[in-house]
Amino acid sequence: MNQFEQFHLFLENADPILVVAHLYPDGDAISSTLAMGYVLRQLGKKVTMVNESPIPQKFSFLPGVEEIKLADSVSEIFPYAIALDCADAERMGSCRSLIREKAIVVNIDHHATNDRYGTINIIQPQAAATAEIIFDWVEEADFPVDRQLAACIYTGLLTDTGGFRYSNTSSKVFTQAAKLLETGIESHKIADAVLETVTMEQLQLLQTALSTLQKSEDGLVAWMDLRKQDIDRFANSHEDLDGIVNYARNIYGVDVGILFHETNDRTIKVSFRSREMVDVGNLAKSFGGGGHARAAGCSISGTLQEAHHRVLSLVQSKLKQECEV
Repeated sequence: MNQFEQFHLFLENADPILVVAHLYPDGDAISSTLAMGYVLRQLGKKVTMVNESPIPQKFSFLPGVEEIKLADSVSEIFPYAIALDCADAERMGSCRSLIREKAIVVNIDHHATNDRYGTINIIQPQAAATAEIIFDWVEEADFPVDRQLAACIYTGLLTDTGGFRYSNTSSKVFTQAAKLLETGIESHKIADAVLETVTMEQLQLLQTALSTLQKSEDGLVAWMDLRKQDIDRFANSHEDLDGIVNYARNIYGVDVGILFHETNDRTIKVSFRSREMVDVGNLAKSFGGGGHARAAGCSISGTLQEAHHRVLSLVQSKLKQECEV
């Protein structure tokens, strides 16, 4: 029995269903939530879509996005849940409290670091996005794909491939995107909304982060800092931090770009991006985080200086190992 067959058996009796993705949701998490919720409702299921965090404004164009509820506004406890784009159960945040003890949980994800916490686990690390896996399921089950569903899945593919630029952009991704475009979705408008439009707050935070930019002596690592007072001053939401780390990684000759930012509990959140040599997913995992080979993150207790020392030491060690191969 393949993974989708298990999922279909789950759906025979599952109702009502909680659909949840990771906190601080990105385009893939939001799009996957909406796509899954839409199909389940077409199947006659009672669905509640939920997230711990507010949905970033740039995704407000997606059909049905207003139906994703904040966890603290939901009182029902669910016997069935579908977790999307969550490498571990902790990534659901407070939404976990909405899942009944001994509930049946379907875990659908594309992170190689996924710890298979579900009752049913559909994990495909070769997929560029969780939205890609959902589209595979939709096609296998022969569900009709209209413009509403296509817009959601396309957005997930677009964002998790960085506008079809990252190394996870396979020929299969392009094939899926072409099929979705055939429904009549306006891909240029989607790209403009999610890839090209920024807030003033994002630019102010970027300006602040760039003023702290440093590079290692060998030029292979670059990093930036954002202190809590900077974030409190400029950021309206977590989405204002989106994309800043890429500027460190995009410097010519740099393989690993890092953004360190302070939170309010002596915790430093660390975002990683890499070009080729270092698998930052494994690197983040060593600090209790996770992600992909080229994009990952973690949290470290301590000061900025302590986080610098721990992270940069390990990054340099990984680079040395790669250079010796």
